[in-house]
Amino acid sequence: MDVLSDVIAVMRTGQPRSARVAWHAPWAQQFAPVPGSAGFQVILQGPCWLIHPAGEAVPLSAGDVVFRPHGRGHTLADNPSTAPAAPACDPTDLQLPHRFANDTVGGSAGGPPTTVTLCGGYQLDPARAHPLLRDLPELVHLPAHLGRHPELRATVELLAGELARPRLGTDAIVPALLDTLLLHILRAWLEQQPARGTTTGWAAALNDPPTAAALQAIHRDPARPWTVATLAAEAGLSRTPFARRFTALLGQPPLTYLTWWRMTTAARLLQESDAPLGAIAGKVGYTSEFAFANAFKRRFGAAPGRYRRAGPDGVRPGRARTMGTTRVH
Repeated sequence: MDVLSDVIAVMRTGQPRSARVAWHAPWAQQFAPVPGSAGFQVILQGPCWLIHPAGEAVPLSAGDVVFRPHGRGHTLADNPSTAPAAPACDPTDLQLPHRFANDTVGGSAGGPPTTVTLCGGYQLDPARAHPLLRDLPELVHLPAHLGRHPELRATVELLAGELARPRLGTDAIVPALLDTLLLHILRAWLEQQPARGTTTGWAAALNDPPTAAALQAIHRDPARPWTVATLAAEAGLSRTPFARRFTALLGQPPLTYLTWWRMTTAARLLQESDAPLGAIAGKVGYTSEFAFANAFKRRFGAAPGRYRRAGPDGVRPGRARTMGTTRVH
């Protein structure tokens, strides 16, 4: 897998949720904070405003995509002066009723809606949060521009169509489209970041060919006995310039990130599979189960076996957290 696909696979847990909502003026809706989640809003029809908790209002138009990566609350409204209703339409809520698949909210529903939105959310495991996510701003706003991000627009159209007209296979198609939408949102954001030399962080690292090559090597084969020298060879640089470049962009040395990624991958394997501990240790580069257990305990504060039995929050993650399949995802 490539780096971005790996990042999504390791952080995502449970089933993503989504809803198509028609709004009739006057309307305003609070979306409550949901720790350990990320949410999006796609404006399918009509204008509206996104209002931050601090009061800042952002105008949105049809075709705009908004991503909120840190699970913090916000309000959507037809006008910044409209008083919001209590939090109710929260796509990350496990108890989200089926009626939100194609709901009507707001004032009189006698006429056509003033705004139609596609909203949704993803559950993320805080224990496996990738630093790429922490680099994202509070609000990722991708305005609609003719000809820009055609794959993102196509995914939005497919998702909106499935939610508006559920058919055979919708329960399988919608989660796949939601994951595809998330990847396209992140790809679009990464592509519009400044070139290397003007910034640091994950966007700069993934847009820097030598650093990206080393990251790709780590993600492609975390079990390989990597050294700074062998990673530098993947990057096409000598050892010292590579280590300096990697650390300057990502804020940590190459082998520190390698260890973090190995432990994060191990945590996902422990939660999502029943593979023996020795097999998982081998998949992340440890020939000794004892050495693997020590490294894992330093990272997560619990031995691998205990972590597998309880999970980071006391719940067997790969089982109890999974949402039931419903028409709304």
